[in-house]
Amino acid sequence: MSGPVSAPPVASLLDLSGRVALVTGASGGIGAGIARRLAEAGATVAVHAHTQHAAAEALAASLGGGAVAVRGDVADDADALCAAVIAACGRLDVVVNNAALQPVSALVDLAAAELADVLRVNVGGVVRMTQAAVPHLRRAGGGAVVNIASIEGLQPAVGHSHYVASKAAVLAHTRAAALELGRDGIRVNAVAPGLIHRDGLEDAWPEGVARWHAACPLGRLGRPDDVADAVLFLASPAARWITGATLVVDGGVLSRNTW
Repeated sequence: MSGPVSAPPVASLLDLSGRVALVTGASGGIGAGIARRLAEAGATVAVHAHTQHAAAEALAASLGGGAVAVRGDVADDADALCAAVIAACGRLDVVVNNAALQPVSALVDLAAAELADVLRVNVGGVVRMTQAAVPHLRRAGGGAVVNIASIEGLQPAVGHSHYVASKAAVLAHTRAAALELGRDGIRVNAVAPGLIHRDGLEDAWPEGVARWHAACPLGRLGRPDDVADAVLFLASPAARWITGATLVVDGGVLSRNTW
């Protein structure tokens, strides 16, 4: 068993220089915020999109630093996506599994096809991308996987039974993957965001936004950079002895009693 090692200096704790990070579902919103923050920390970022490839290419161009855009289905094309990152960047050190579907449907109305699609992308995509990344992370001497879950994996919401199930599965998978991959120097953690602002949200769902403001101890919606900073921490040397953990980023909503 290896003994204690010196802690990195404070100035380098969040430094990802020389590392390559793949962010899935990064064409907009939370994923784009994560990609920008990792690039700011010095990483070369591979920006993934499935259908919104033009947006991914524009984001990659704006990031600079050798950033690239990759395209594919996270459940079906995971091996090819990782191979594309290796071909373009030469290595892979960080994988952020952010791609997900979030449809709304009452349980009694939930179609089999919709359920299957949510589980295929939200759970299957996380598992397959992690599997595909492992050989490359091993060759890099270890690395970090950060799975974007949701507070709904810990506390359900009406109309989201399929999404809730998928995010609860991501949280359980995170712990299982951490258990199996730790000896390879691969850390696996999750971030569970609350309600994150996006353009048009207040107009599309004013009642829900008002309820969130009333319930949130910190009194606001989250922002993509709130999630991105949590991801940066978990991907960085600052979290070098953290694996199998879930970091809740919700302004304190889950701290409230529910009765």
